[in-house]
Formats: sequence, C-alpha cells, structure tokens
Amino acid sequence: MPFTKKKIYKTDYRSLTWYLACRAAVITFLLGGAAIFYWGGPVATSAAGPLLLLIAISYAQAICSALLLRLVKRLYLFAQTQIVWDLLFVTAIILLTGGVESVFSFVYLLVIVSASFMLPRRQTFFAAASAAILFGGILDLQYFHYLNEIGLYRNVSGGAFLSAVFVHVVAFFLSAGLSGTLAERWRASEAELERKTVDFAELEEMNRTILSHISSGLMLVSADGRVLSFNRAASEITGLQRGEVYQQPVNSLFPNLGLLTTEGFSLVSRAEAVFEKPSKEKLVLGYATTVAKGHRRDELGLLVTFQDLTQLKMVEEQLQRADRLAAVGRLASGMAHEIRNPLASISGSVQLLLEASHGSDEDRRLMSIVVCEADRLSGLLTDFLTYARPPVPNKERINVIAVVNELCEMLAADQRFSQITIRKQYSEQVEMELDRGQIWQVLWDLAINAAEAMPEGGELHIRVDFENSSITVEDTGPGIAEEIRSQIFDPFFSTKEKGTGLGLASVYSVVEAHGGKIDVSPGVLGGAKFTLIFSDTES
Repeated sequence: MPFTKKKIYKTDYRSLTWYLACRAAVITFLLGGAAIFYWGGPVATSAAGPLLLLIAISYAQAICSALLLRLVKRLYLFAQTQIVWDLLFVTAIILLTGGVESVFSFVYLLVIVSASFMLPRRQTFFAAASAAILFGGILDLQYFHYLNEIGLYRNVSGGAFLSAVFVHVVAFFLSAGLSGTLAERWRASEAELERKTVDFAELEEMNRTILSHISSGLMLVSADGRVLSFNRAASEITGLQRGEVYQQPVNSLFPNLGLLTTEGFSLVSRAEAVFEKPSKEKLVLGYATTVAKGHRRDELGLLVTFQDLTQLKMVEEQLQRADRLAAVGRLASGMAHEIRNPLASISGSVQLLLEASHGSDEDRRLMSIVVCEADRLSGLLTDFLTYARPPVPNKERINVIAVVNELCEMLAADQRFSQITIRKQYSEQVEMELDRGQIWQVLWDLAINAAEAMPEGGELHIRVDFENSSITVEDTGPGIAEEIRSQIFDPFFSTKEKGTGLGLASVYSVVEAHGGKIDVSPGVLGGAKFTLIFSDTES
C-alpha cells in the first residue's frame, strides 16, 4: 500500500504510544528480574550494578520520550531514533550478560518486530541488518579476545562462532521479513477498514439527508404493529412528531389505513384513506406498503410511503365539476332555442285566450296557472343558461365595501330577513378587480340561501378580508352535512322541496369565471361558511 506521510503520522503516533508502554513493561520484568538474578549470583560484582544503571537510564529515556511525544512533529524520525536507541541498549545488555553466552540476544527480535509496526518494511530490514552487525561485532570482538578487559573472555571455537552468527542473522532477517509483511498487511487492512468506516458513515449521513428531505412520508412499522421510524415529511404531513409516534401502535395512529390484519401486514401498491390531524383537519392520504428487508434478507418490518392528496383531490373535483359544466353548456346551447320558442308560443296563446270574454271563470283560472308555470319555466331556463354559459366578467376596480353595504340595505328590506341579524366585518375600504353585477348577484344568492336555512331567525355575518382578497358569508343555521358538501355545487342538486339546484351552481360558475375559488366549511357560528377567494385579483 502507498505509505503516505499522513498515514505514517497517524500510525506511528499510536504505535509509538504502545511501543513506549510495552518497552517500560519489558524493562521492568525482564531486566529487573535479570538484575535480581545477577545480584545474588557469581557475577554480581561485574553485572548487577551496570544492569541497575541501565534500567535507570532506560526509565529516564522512556520518560523523556513520552514527554516529547506530544511535542515532536517529525514522528517518523522520532521512531527511527527509538529503534536505534533500543538496538544500542540491547547491545549493552548483551555485553554485560556474557556476550555469546547471553540469554538476551532474543531481545533483538523484539526490537525488529517493533520496528515493523512503526516503519516501512525496508526500514525493518535496516533494523535487522543493524542488529546483525552489532551482534556479529560483539561476537567478533569476543572471538579475538578484545573484550577480555571487561570480563568477557571466552574461548569460543570457530564453528560455534559461525553457528551463532548464522543462526542469529537468519533469525533477524526472517523476523524482519515476516513481521514486516504482517505489519504491511495490518496497515492495509486498517486503512481499508477506516475507508469503509468512513464510507458507511457517509452513506448513513446521506441516507439520513435523503430521508429528511424527501417529500413523501416514510414510516416503518414493526412486526408487532408499532412505529419504528418516522421521517420529517411524515411529521409535516400528519402534524405528528417523531417522539409522539415512536413505539406507538400504528392502528391507533392511522386507523383508516388498515396496515395490520389478522394475517399480518397488509400489502397494497396504491390506496387512499382519510386521516384526521391533531388539529381536526382531515386529509386524504395516498399510500403504498411493502415489506422492508435488511442486507441479510431478514424482515425489518412494513415500510409505508404516503403523500397528502387533499389538494390534488380538490383539483380533481374542480376538474370534474368543470367537465360537468362543459357538458351542460353543450346541452344548453342545443336545447335553449328549442325550449324557449314553443314555450313563448304557449304563453302567448294562453294570454290571448285570457283576453277573450267568452271564457268561464274556471277556464280563466286554469289558463292563469299555465301562464304562471310558463313564466316559472322560463326563469328556470334563464338560470340554467346562466349556469351553463356565464357571461364573461366585465372586471373593473370596485369598492367591495360599497357593494356589501348596498347588499345589506336590500336584505334589510326583504321580508325573509325580518328575524335575521346582519353583521358586517371589515375595517377599511377594499378594492378588487371584479364584475360588480356578478359579484352582487353571487352575494345575494348566498344570503338568500342562508335566510332559507334559518326560517326561525339567526345571524348572518359578511366579512371582507383585505389581505387574502376574500369575502366570507357565514350563518348560524344547521350547516351542511359533510356527506353532501362535495355535491352542493352540482347542477340540479338541492335539499329544498322547491329548489332547482342551480343557485349554488351558478355561484360557483361565476366565481370560477373570475379566476377564484370557493371554500365551504363548518363555521364557528355553527352554520355553513362560504369563503370566496379571488387570488388572481389585485387588492
């Protein structure tokens, strides 16, 4: 593996820390035991004292090295210095403990192995070569009797000398090769493990980022039906925080989804359900489920992905209503003249008969009924045409407050509002780009519907919101049942005995022609609340 300086620095710092600690332990147990042995043996006067001195020097050097380790920047050179010191230190021990007969020659192997874990393999072979030269030098000096002055006189034969040199040199280089190879593999494995650890950490962080930024809600359900995971989008959609749902039964949180059955998980590719938020707002959730499995193909639980389809459903409903409007418009354009022409002929003929003087009173009464019903049918046809083909709004900048005030004056004079209190809520002049006549008619129709819903009296509130460019009409009547709320703007749908089902349909058509929308919801007063939002107007 490439041995970069950055990698050497990190590896050598840790290796040096362990090396200094292990060397202190070796000095304590090995040299301390040897000093005690020689102190009581026949060579006590010549070896015990120097050994104790070496131990003291070694401890001092270890302490200094430990103190300098935090300050030294060039750890590679520092490691080489430690290896050189240890080679010289072992050489001194061998000189003091009998040279060729010393039992401490194996300590060279410890130094070589230590070097392999701190230095590259080539430097390890340098350490082995240095150990061979030092040990061979001791034996050579001892063989030629140059060490007699320090008490190392030994009558060593040539064969024993060569054998000792050969065995130790081979052992040194074999140790360097094996330990160097193992150390390189260890460093390569460590680097690979660190890289994979970093990769896994980055992958985990990336997964968390994706889960936190994905727009779909994700939820993991355990085999016993409890929520294990809940991403940020799921919290934003449902209004439930992760701490609130963790380890909670999923059927109690999402009762309409039916994620768990008696047979286990319910697997669906696409389904919809109604969910009620803690704020009591109801959402339409589109969801899909699948079994989540780990890398060992073990089952982790049920993975549920869901999205809020409430707005999409509203748009879909509006498109369906627009399609129905277009269909009715085509029908109206083909039948309008065909109905009005014979209807006008019938009405005109009956009126001529009424003007004749020879008819009986009963005949006149019956003919009056015919004329009245013909007029009612003509009005119905007019409403139908207004709904099917509303005139293009003639927008102009109008004062909405003035329109509301004029409307309230008209309502106050109507007998149907005699027991109804009309309340207006606005604080300033509000101008919008609207068709004055059409908006006046829309507000009139909504007010009449409210009055008919409160035959015993009540309150009618009309509010104008300057910031949202909206007009709200709310009453204290019984309200609109939720199951029919989506049908009230359909043509010919009515809950009244004599209703035509075209009033609210015409209201919707006019507001849509203005580029606005109508929101119907239960009001705080207990009745129905209609909010006209003109988002495309300038307020």
